[in-house]
Amino acid sequence: MKLTLIGGGGVRAPLFVASALRRAERSGLTEICLHDVDQSKLEIFGGLAREIALRMQSPVRISATVTAEKALEGARYVVTTVRPGGEDGRVKDERIALSHGVLGQETTGPGGFAMALRSIPVITEYARLLKEVSPDAWLFNFTNPAGLVAQALSDAGFDRVVGICDGANAAQEAVAQKLGVAVRDVQTEVFGLNHLSFTRSAVVGGREVLQELLDDDAFLAETAQRIFDPSIIRRHRLWLNEYLYYFYYAEKALGDIQADARTRGEEVRDLNRTLIAELSAIGVERDADAALSAYFAYEQRREATYMHYARPEAPSMEDADRAIRAVSAHAADGVGEGYAGVALNIIDAMESGAECHIGLNVRNGDAIDGLRPDDVVEVSCVVGRDGIKAKKIGAMPEAQAQLVHNIKRYERLAVRAIAERRKDLAVEALVAHPLVLSYSRAEPLVEQYIAAHQPFAGEWR
Repeated sequence: MKLTLIGGGGVRAPLFVASALRRAERSGLTEICLHDVDQSKLEIFGGLAREIALRMQSPVRISATVTAEKALEGARYVVTTVRPGGEDGRVKDERIALSHGVLGQETTGPGGFAMALRSIPVITEYARLLKEVSPDAWLFNFTNPAGLVAQALSDAGFDRVVGICDGANAAQEAVAQKLGVAVRDVQTEVFGLNHLSFTRSAVVGGREVLQELLDDDAFLAETAQRIFDPSIIRRHRLWLNEYLYYFYYAEKALGDIQADARTRGEEVRDLNRTLIAELSAIGVERDADAALSAYFAYEQRREATYMHYARPEAPSMEDADRAIRAVSAHAADGVGEGYAGVALNIIDAMESGAECHIGLNVRNGDAIDGLRPDDVVEVSCVVGRDGIKAKKIGAMPEAQAQLVHNIKRYERLAVRAIAERRKDLAVEALVAHPLVLSYSRAEPLVEQYIAAHQPFAGEWR
C-alpha cells in the first residue's frame, strides 16, 4: 500500500514518516512517497525521513519526487499538508490583519481567509489530479484552514476527501491519558466546525466520564483546557477547542499578539530558516546524529511557544531558546503523532476493519441539526472498512449554535468568493465573521490580501 504526503519537504514530514512506520505492519504500508515543489527542502527532510526509517529498521520504501503525477499515481491514501506562499505568506496575513486591529491567525478570522485564498486553488488541483490518476484513493487534507479547504473540495464534487485536525480529538486523548486507557476505548461526541468545535461527552466502558472530569481542577490544569478560566468551562459544560480562546478572550488575545516583538508567523519563519541552514551545514549523510539532534531540538522549541500568550507556564518566544537545546537524536520514539495520528487512525480502520471513533471534517448529512446536509462540519465519526459515517449529534446548545452558524455563514461566503474570485462576496464573508463585523475593515482587508497574494489569487472582480 502506497501512502503519499503532499508537502513532504515540510518540517513535519520526518515526524509523519516516523508515525507511519510504527504502524506499517498493521496497515500493510509498503511505500511512503514524499512530494514537494521545493527540491532542496525535499532533499533535506526526505533525507531525515530515510535516516529515521533506517534506524527503525523498517522495510517500508521512502521515495521522494517533485512531480505531482508520479507522487499520486498508485497511491491509496494521500495527505495534503502544504503552505502555498510559504512562511512569508503567513507573515503578510498576520501583519495586514493586525494593521487593521483584527486577529491575523492563520485559520481564524481574516488571516484564515487569506490562507484559504492561496490554499484552496492549490489543493483543488491536487485533488483533480488524484481523481485522474488514482480515482479510488482517499485524500486527507490538513492544509489550513482545514475546514474551509474541505468545504471547497466538497463543493467541487470531490467525494473521497476528509479534513483532518488533531484538535478535534484533544478531549478524547486527554480523557484516555487521565484514566489510563487506550484512546480507542474512549468514544466522544464532537460537534461544530474546524477550530470551532466542542466535545459534550466522553464514554469509557459504557459510562459517561467527561462531565465529572470538567469539575476536576487538576484535569483542566494538565490539559489544553488550562487556557480557559474553569468557570467558563463549567458554565458551558463542554470541552472547548483551544482556538475558541480567540473568541472568548478576543481583545486579550489581540493585545497579547500585538505586544509580541514577532508574530507567530515571523517566529516560525525565523526558526525554519535557522533549521534549514543548520541542517544544510551539517548534512544528514555526513552526520546523521547531529542532524537529528538539531531537528528534534527545533521541534521542541517550536512547540514550547505555541499559543504562549494563553499559557502562563510557556516561555516567551525570546526566552525559549535559552530553555531548550539538548535533545536526543532518538527523540522520534517519543514524539506525539498530531495530525499524522488522525490520518493513520483512519487508514488503520479502513485497512483492518477495526472500528475507529474519531472527530473529522466531513459533510454534515443529518448529523448536526440546523446545518445544511452539504455543510462540512467537525463531528464525531465511525470509520471502518466501509468508509466514514458521521455520528448523529442532534441539536447544538443555543450559545454554541449561534457562534457555529455565524462562522458557517462566513465559510460558505468565503468559499464562493474564492471560487468565483468576487470581491463583494469576500467582503460579505469577512463582515459576517464575528472578529471583523465591519465593512470599513473588511473592504481594505480584501483589497490588501488580493494584492499581497496576487500570484495565487489571480484577477478578481
